[in-house]
Amino acid sequence: MKSLTQTYVPVVKIAPSAWQVFAVASIAIFMASLDSTILYAGFNNILNSFPNSKATDLSWAMTGYSIVYAAMLIPAGGVADKYGRKKIFMLGTLLFISASFACGASPSVFWLIVARVFQSIGACLLTPAALALVLDAFPKEKRMIAMGAWGAVGALAAALGPGIGSYIIDVGGWEWAFFINVPIGLLCIWQSSKILHESTQPRDKMRMDWIGMFQLIIGVGAIAFGIVEMKSADWDHLELIGIIVLGFAIILSYIPWAKFNPEPLFELSLFKNKTFMYANLAGITFAIAFSIMFFSFFFWMKNIWHLNQTLAGAAIMPGPLTVVPTAILSGRIVSKIGHRPLLVTGSFLFALSGLWFLLIPDANPNYLRDWLPGLLLNGISIGLVMPSLSSAAVYGLPPKDYAVGSAINQAMRQIGTVIGVSIAVLFLAKSQLQIADFKPTYLIHIGLALMTAMLCIPINTHPKQSSKAK
Repeated sequence: MKSLTQTYVPVVKIAPSAWQVFAVASIAIFMASLDSTILYAGFNNILNSFPNSKATDLSWAMTGYSIVYAAMLIPAGGVADKYGRKKIFMLGTLLFISASFACGASPSVFWLIVARVFQSIGACLLTPAALALVLDAFPKEKRMIAMGAWGAVGALAAALGPGIGSYIIDVGGWEWAFFINVPIGLLCIWQSSKILHESTQPRDKMRMDWIGMFQLIIGVGAIAFGIVEMKSADWDHLELIGIIVLGFAIILSYIPWAKFNPEPLFELSLFKNKTFMYANLAGITFAIAFSIMFFSFFFWMKNIWHLNQTLAGAAIMPGPLTVVPTAILSGRIVSKIGHRPLLVTGSFLFALSGLWFLLIPDANPNYLRDWLPGLLLNGISIGLVMPSLSSAAVYGLPPKDYAVGSAINQAMRQIGTVIGVSIAVLFLAKSQLQIADFKPTYLIHIGLALMTAMLCIPINTHPKQSSKAK
């Protein structure tokens, strides 16, 4: 008779339409994620197309994208909530593919940089809108399934990016790495018009903190400029150091501005959460090291081992492909022991991978013996650190701050990417590269990985202990 008195719990099912929404949104996210690695793979090819331009000029096509993305991503979610997620998603996708076409058709590096900035704005609009549409389509009880699949899409795009991008560049030229986005994006817009349903989040008012965004853009841009021009004969070292210091000063000027402005770009009070603060600081240092490492791989394969574009991309893919299963496994472990053990272990493994590349490979190509072991170690370490930093950053925040907290974390990583690319260009963007030129980049990689490990020690998200620490 006991069974008759038990409460019946209905089984919540996921409607087929929810997966259709997921598929449409994933197309756009896959396209944008894939495109983020294109310039890493095709840097030398693009530079050769513009013989009157310098590597430091072309680096702004990469850093400009990241700087604008970092500054605009935080308010972009609010724009989608207010004006309609479907509408902003389709607008962002249209802007992204239009700018992609402009990238491929650019007659100079200057116009490529301009097109990349608009491409970044499109990515900022479509990314949070896409995630909001997906979450809105799934039942609350099944959203963790959607989030897991969503993370896998981004990770898979990052893993396939080097190989696919390199192959496209080898077959059709670097322009087609951008042109390929056009038919994909048009398919996405066509399907969006049929499948997606409009949704909004009512807001009484919404003001864009333009001053806060410009502080971030100008400050990070000044730091990047000072780094990439450090070896230029056109600038004195003291002048460049002054520009870098000025960049940091502009970024720090956001603190009094945020206290004065009733609606700042983001609330400084979020950083009172110790886990949030240290996860974001660790996110910056790890992103710098990751960007240096990823960029240097392409320079090594093409300039030291002299592989063609397709082989260079294929040689790098095993590392990113290792990230996906490691990230899935680490997600299960985190729920039992918290983020700190994985973050510290992963950071030390990342430092060891830098030490491997510093000491083992030489000018004679032996991929299986000298490169693959370090690459697999590298992929495992990234799989342990990157997703754990994202989830740790918002772990202790109230639900109302999840979206902005996640956006800040992604923005911090973009800032780290800008600095990392600038450092890699400073040391490696030269015509005749030698093995000795890679030594400083790997030493910086190791140092930043160890710094990341130290910054992760205060992070406390253990299921049994974190509540006591608050």
